[in-house]
Amino acid sequence: MEVSVFDHLDMVPGQDLTSYYEDRLKLVERYDEIGIRSYHLAEHHATPLGMAPSPNLFLAAVAQRTTRLRFGPLVYCLPLYHPLRLMEEICMLDQMSGGRLEMGIGRGISPFEVGYYGVDYAEGPDMYREALEMILTGLDADELTYQGRHYQVEAMPRVLHPVQRPHPPLWYGTSNPDGAGWPAENGVNLVTSGPVQGVRALTDAYRAKRAEAGVSGPMPRLGMNRFVYVGETDAEAREIAACAYPVWQKNIMMLWKRHNSAPKMTRYVETFEELEAEGTGIAGSAETVAAEMRRQYEAAGITTFICRFAFGDLSLEESLSSIKLFEAEVMPALADVTEPAHES
Repeated sequence: MEVSVFDHLDMVPGQDLTSYYEDRLKLVERYDEIGIRSYHLAEHHATPLGMAPSPNLFLAAVAQRTTRLRFGPLVYCLPLYHPLRLMEEICMLDQMSGGRLEMGIGRGISPFEVGYYGVDYAEGPDMYREALEMILTGLDADELTYQGRHYQVEAMPRVLHPVQRPHPPLWYGTSNPDGAGWPAENGVNLVTSGPVQGVRALTDAYRAKRAEAGVSGPMPRLGMNRFVYVGETDAEAREIAACAYPVWQKNIMMLWKRHNSAPKMTRYVETFEELEAEGTGIAGSAETVAAEMRRQYEAAGITTFICRFAFGDLSLEESLSSIKLFEAEVMPALADVTEPAHES
């Protein structure tokens, strides 16, 4: 089973940011050491949900603290960047890491976050499409000309290029099976969350759209995101996760509550017990966690299990303890799960 990591870098109450960033980098070093495939970092603004509002700054440090781990944003909120600047930073990160960058792309899910930047949320989809087209065209060109409604450039010399040509691998997030067409037809890796039944509907739709389009070659990655905590016993793990998760939930809901609103695309339950009930949270002994990961992996039709090992107010010591048990006991228990072939 291929395992990756997703991280919001959400604030730990009471911890200074200098030590917080160092703690997270120590966790990233452990991911590299134990053979985690890739590290995916969220982008958020003006909220304790995301203490890396500039993902590329943190990922530059990740590039220098790791040797094998692939990494990238999940996602770049494209309407918040000038695409030319982002394109050049993508090239730098891919070069600095020896070709380990992976690009999650999206428009941003919070109207409040993009609104603080003066971006009209309704314009987001169109800005996203133009920015993505401009970036992908420019990454594989020696000179870039682009004329769009939002972005224009004429005969710009392209002196920076990524290691991975024509561009680093793309990731796209959705929970709607109707949104599977574009990534399936273009060989884009997919990531989602939610209950297993919904994930299976999405992965089935992805494979069906891919077949309809006549796309050949190895299957791109289909990732599913879960909160995961491993303890010595089921009771210990669930107690620790149950204390940490409400802090994360408070962080993700802060701006929505500030604006007397609620997310339209998803609902963030208030307790870890509710997460477990819907299958999006897994906590227990190594035996319990391995069994549940195996069950969900097989039922969901995914290729990549994406874990959140650090969330809420989990301390560095608690996260390292969970990761140690995951490496020593969960990963060996899942070694016989057949890993499908992938596009690189």
